[in-house]
Amino acid sequence: QVHVVESGGGLVQPGGSLRLSCTASGFTLPYYAIGWFRQAPGKEREGVSCISNSGGSTYYASSVRGRFTISRDNAKNTAYLQMDSLKPEDTAVYYCAATATDRGHTVQAMCEVPILNDYWGRGTQVTVSS
Repeated sequence: QVHVVESGGGLVQPGGSLRLSCTASGFTLPYYAIGWFRQAPGKEREGVSCISNSGGSTYYASSVRGRFTISRDNAKNTAYLQMDSLKPEDTAVYYCAATATDRGHTVQAMCEVPILNDYWGRGTQVTVSS
């Protein structure tokens, strides 16, 4: 059975940092690209950052470039999103998704078109507030 589980969300003050984790089970993570998405109340889900199965290719939304860093540890079947210099507008539910590499999607495509992703977690809340 496939599971994607996010963790690490919480409440943080503006300018603070959080590290989200995405742990996969039931499928072999090295064969999947991983993406982080977020959805704020009343807004559409948007791609934040995506990484190829090898980690050699990454994509960042312009709103987070330079502040967020995506990474992965295939030996641990886990991917991460390091979020620094957090702003109130980063407040959202953050989701992790996985896409099989044999689908041929670029990391930019899987980030910009959420429906291209195969497996989704249930999300973790990130709130940036003083």
